[in-house]
Amino acid sequence: MGVENSVFLRLTFIKQIKMLRFSLFFLLLLTISSAFSQRLRDYDFTPGVMIPGAFNAITDVEGVKVGHTTIVVGDAIRTGVTAILPHPGNIFQEKVPAAIYIGNGFGKLAGYSQVEELGNIETPIVLTNTLSVPIACDALITYTLEQNKDVRSVNSVVGETNDGWLNDIRGRHVKEEHVLSAIESATSGPVEEGNVGAGTGTICFGFKGGIGTSSRVLPDDLGGYTVGVLVQSNFGGVLKIDDFNAGEALGKFPFSESIRNQEDGSCMIVVATDTPIGPRNLKRLAKRAMMGLAKTGGIASNGSGDYVIAFSTAKENRVPYNIKNPEMELKELHNDKMSPLFLATIEATEEAILNSMVTAKTTTGRDGHKIEALPIEKIVELRKNAKH
Repeated sequence: MGVENSVFLRLTFIKQIKMLRFSLFFLLLLTISSAFSQRLRDYDFTPGVMIPGAFNAITDVEGVKVGHTTIVVGDAIRTGVTAILPHPGNIFQEKVPAAIYIGNGFGKLAGYSQVEELGNIETPIVLTNTLSVPIACDALITYTLEQNKDVRSVNSVVGETNDGWLNDIRGRHVKEEHVLSAIESATSGPVEEGNVGAGTGTICFGFKGGIGTSSRVLPDDLGGYTVGVLVQSNFGGVLKIDDFNAGEALGKFPFSESIRNQEDGSCMIVVATDTPIGPRNLKRLAKRAMMGLAKTGGIASNGSGDYVIAFSTAKENRVPYNIKNPEMELKELHNDKMSPLFLATIEATEEAILNSMVTAKTTTGRDGHKIEALPIEKIVELRKNAKH
């Protein structure tokens, strides 16, 4: 065989291998997408101007993992746990800079004061129902003590919303093993949304709420940083979808006859970024997430617990437990460069909330209470007609 033929065959073989790899990758993406519900963008809604990450999820921030434990038993138990891990290492040994912003404080967020005081988080972040916060805190203590043999203090960070309309919340069905399972099963990549984990029994704008996520990636000339958001939606207001007044068009909004007394609730928002910023600018970032909630029509009502937990995964800014050098050198993005991150947070929060609803399914729970899924096809039609 001549040299030219040999080279040609080799190049042809390499090309075929590359095509096979691409085909396998494409099939993998199809398999993954088929396992998850359709999301907002599948209905031609594209909120904002920034570009989402590869998964359009909080896990687009490198190292972040999400895990769920969904508890559905009989006719009355509709609850669960969602865990967010800032990085795959030992979080207590490598704490992450963090901040918490309170939009409306009708809630039971555990761990707030130490995060506010020290500006870092040292455990996975767990979301669950209101009456399961203590057991989730205890589970995080167990998790941390098992990883660190010399530790005698743990600041568990646990957020909640009240799923008592669909769930037998008084039964306190979340156990320590459910929390540990959510942590241990946490993965990167696509994030399951809707009726899963801490969103199993939630309600949003009078429809089924749940877990939702989204992300934005800044252009290279603005730093190329990623912002990812995950929400547990369980609140009320006048629903807007990409500036379309969906709640008004459906005749379903607070103080109307169809949804009277359902304006209260809560929303837990977790913001992750790989941007090298500290607690001060993370607090500024967290504040903007409430603007994203407002863009969906949320009103942060009197009975709503609306909290934003923001953290940075930047390795150079992690806080070591074992101090080797009494001084820390932190990188901090200049204040004048924060505005693109603000916009990214607003957009990702808005889309995460809408994803939590679009992916959620009609649910019947405690005492036969039934909450319908968002009629997204009807909204698409109403929006189309409104444009003509």
